[in-house]
Amino acid sequence: MGAGAVRVRILGGAGPDGGQWLIVTTHPDFSSPRIAILGGGPGGYEAAMVAASAGAKVTIIERAGLGGSAVLTDVVPSKTLIATADLMTRVGEAGELGVKFDLDGGDCTPTMRADLKHINDRLLRLARQQSADIQKGLENQDVRIMLGSGRMLDNHTIEVLTADGAEIIEADAILLAVGAHPRELPTARPDGVRILNWAQIYNMDELPEDLIVVGSGVTGAEFASAYNGLGSKVTLISSRDRVLPGSDTDAAEVLEGVFERRGVKVLSRARAETVERTADGVIVTLGDGSQVTGSHCLVAVGSIPNTAGIGLEEAGVALTESGHIKVDGVSRTTAPNIYAAGDCTGVLALASVAAMQGRIAIAHFLGDSVTPLKLHQVASNIFTSPEIANVGVSEAEIESGKYQADVVKLSLRSNARAKMRNHRDGFIKIFARKGSGTVIGGVVVGPNASELIFAISLAVTQKLHVDDVASTFTVYPSLSGSISEAARRLHVHM
Repeated sequence: MGAGAVRVRILGGAGPDGGQWLIVTTHPDFSSPRIAILGGGPGGYEAAMVAASAGAKVTIIERAGLGGSAVLTDVVPSKTLIATADLMTRVGEAGELGVKFDLDGGDCTPTMRADLKHINDRLLRLARQQSADIQKGLENQDVRIMLGSGRMLDNHTIEVLTADGAEIIEADAILLAVGAHPRELPTARPDGVRILNWAQIYNMDELPEDLIVVGSGVTGAEFASAYNGLGSKVTLISSRDRVLPGSDTDAAEVLEGVFERRGVKVLSRARAETVERTADGVIVTLGDGSQVTGSHCLVAVGSIPNTAGIGLEEAGVALTESGHIKVDGVSRTTAPNIYAAGDCTGVLALASVAAMQGRIAIAHFLGDSVTPLKLHQVASNIFTSPEIANVGVSEAEIESGKYQADVVKLSLRSNARAKMRNHRDGFIKIFARKGSGTVIGGVVVGPNASELIFAISLAVTQKLHVDDVASTFTVYPSLSGSISEAARRLHVHM
């Protein structure tokens, strides 16, 4: 028997001494536990780093490349695309700041053009570089990397199919970080040329002249904003009353106003029934029978967890009705020794959450100090132009009566730095618990909202009082100064 295993006698069996003996693993070898990780996305590789640093023998199994879809086909490529679109938007607005473009001493009207092949080549190259950097970091930690697909045989064993054949991996603990893939509509199957999902859109060499985006969630809104910035004519089809239905209402209204000003056509309460390819474009038929024509169509209608065909049933891992893996606050599944992290859990489809889930899982298994995942402390950002960031309690939860809080909303139009940079859209919103003044949430809409939200996120996590935020020095002029000013307006005079 190996370390950490005992023999258990089953009475009444047919063994030589009147019973059967069963080998049961009680606990891994404390000195060097074996951990197998299925999936190399943020949940997987972050967990592998932590586990290896703690002295565990780690094997990570990934079929596409280290970093998973977050690095190769989702977060890194899309945000790189968005960065280019933002730059083009700023250059297009440069004239309002007094920047002139001359030709032989005379004024001219410059023509900007997005070289989509160059953009896509660059972002895919960056994605590959990031993947290589992750792999190098894992190798430096002596993590064994297996390129192939894995299937669990039980809660301690994974069968891995590689280019060299099959191999059995035994582990004291297994972490499932298998991610998700784009959801497809039966009547709108992507062909990778005219009808695309968010993983295929980087295959285009020419900027789409007339892009139709089906889906007004985070992915749809981000791509609509990005391609509008790159110069495409964009139509956004939303089945809901507004874009970003799950986000802050004020933030969504700001974005809709920006979309209208920049020429993005939003079709609200319109459901796409079919998407058909034509000789030179696409036709989208809506629920009321009307049709929308364009050159390309991006279908962004959510994702499906990669939980089919990997032996979850054999291992005793329970799924939700949506096919996501059931987990608790420390990333445990219903099967002993098996944890899960990332998009396959359906908790929050964020790379930061996946990474935290992975780190929590390893800490729990190794008996290290661990704090269960607290969703109200998760900061998130929507990379539209302007960006939309939030953390903690939402205003919808306050309005419903779930939380009692004072709310202050401060427009960036009053911010000196925003005026200097010609930023007209956005606001700072802070929620403070009524009576105590503790910061419990906030929203930032504007340039670099993903960076500005950190101050409010820190206040939420550390349960700071609004006076703590208000009394902290900020630079003048700065956008962060509006956070301090909003906090001052929440001060309660005793």
